Amino acid sequence: MYSARVLALLLAASICLVTSLFLSLVNDATAQVLIVAGIISFSVSYILVFIILEYLVFQEINRIYKMLDKLRKSELVDLEKAKASQLNPLKKINEEIHSFAALKQKEIDELRKLETFRKEFVADVSHELKTPIFAAQGFVHTLLDGAVNDKNVRTKFLRKAAKSLDGLDALVQDLLTLSQIETGDIKMKFENIDLYELCVEVMDQFEQRGKNKDVGVKLVKPDEMIIVYADWLRISQVMTNLISNAIKYNRENGNVTIHFEIGKKYVTTFVTDTGDGIPENHLNRIFERFYRVEKSRSREKGGTGLGLAIVKHILEGHGTKAEATSQVGKGSTFSFKLPLVKAAPKQSAESKA
Repeated sequence: MYSARVLALLLAASICLVTSLFLSLVNDATAQVLIVAGIISFSVSYILVFIILEYLVFQEINRIYKMLDKLRKSELVDLEKAKASQLNPLKKINEEIHSFAALKQKEIDELRKLETFRKEFVADVSHELKTPIFAAQGFVHTLLDGAVNDKNVRTKFLRKAAKSLDGLDALVQDLLTLSQIETGDIKMKFENIDLYELCVEVMDQFEQRGKNKDVGVKLVKPDEMIIVYADWLRISQVMTNLISNAIKYNRENGNVTIHFEIGKKYVTTFVTDTGDGIPENHLNRIFERFYRVEKSRSREKGGTGLGLAIVKHILEGHGTKAEATSQVGKGSTFSFKLPLVKAAPKQSAESKA
C-alpha cells in the first residue's frame, strides 16, 4: 500500500527530473546549475507534496477507514468527531460519515434499550400473571380434591378463586388499555370539559372506599369554573388511578386532597396524600410498567402495577406529563397540567329577555 512518503519521493523525483531536463535546454546552464536546481526542486517538491498528502489526504483517509471499521464492528460508543482543517478536501466526507455513525449509534442504543425493556416486560408480565393464576389454580384443585363437599370451605375457596380471577381480569384489561393507547388504537376525543365536575364524579366512586380505610377524601372547590380541552373518559381514568393510589397507600386516619392551581394558560391538578411517601431514588421510575417501590407490600394492597403507566401515556396523549413529588413519612403529591379554556360569561336575565 502506498504511503505519503513514497508518493512524495516519486513526485519530487519526477519534478526534479523535469526541471533539470528543462534547464538543460538553456545554453548557459552549467552542470553545477542543473545539480543545484535539481536539489532545490526535489527538496521543495518533496516537502510540499509530503505535507499535502500526509496531513490533508492520507490522515483523513485513515480516519475514514477507522470510522468505517467501527461501523462494521458496531463499536461507535467511543467515536469522537475529528476536527478537520478548513483546507481539507475530505472534510465534507468525514463529517457525513461521522453523522451517519452517530445516527447508527443512536439506533443501536435505542434497540438495546428496547431489547432490555422487552425482556423486563416479559418477565414482569409472566410474574404478575403467575400470581393470580397460581392462587386460583390452588383453590380449584383443593376443591376438586374433596373440599367441594364442605359447604363452608367450598364457598370460602370459590370466593378466593373468584378474587384471584378478578385480579387477573383487571391486569389483562390494563395491559390491553396500555397497549391500545401506545399503538394509537384508542383515539382521544378532545372537547371542552368541566374539570371540577369530572373530579366530583370520580370522587363519588371512592367515598365508601375512603371510609373503609379511615381515609378522608377532600376536593377543594375552585373560585371559578375550570374548563379544559381534554378527553373526559381518559382524564377520568387518570383521576381514578391517582385517587385510588392515594387512598390505597395512605395511613389510617390519613387524608387525600385534590385541588387546582389556575394559571393564564393552564390549570394544574394536584392529588396529595398523607401516606408513607416515596424515596427520591424511586420517583423517576414510578411511572414505569409494573414498577413497585415495595413489591411485597404493593401486592398485598392489590392493583396491577400498571395504573401510573396508564396515567403517563394518557397525559402524553394530551401533550402533557405527570409529575410527582414526595417526602418519606409525610406523603406524596401527583400533578398534571391541562390547557385552560376561558369559559364564556353567563348572560344576565335581562340580556336573555
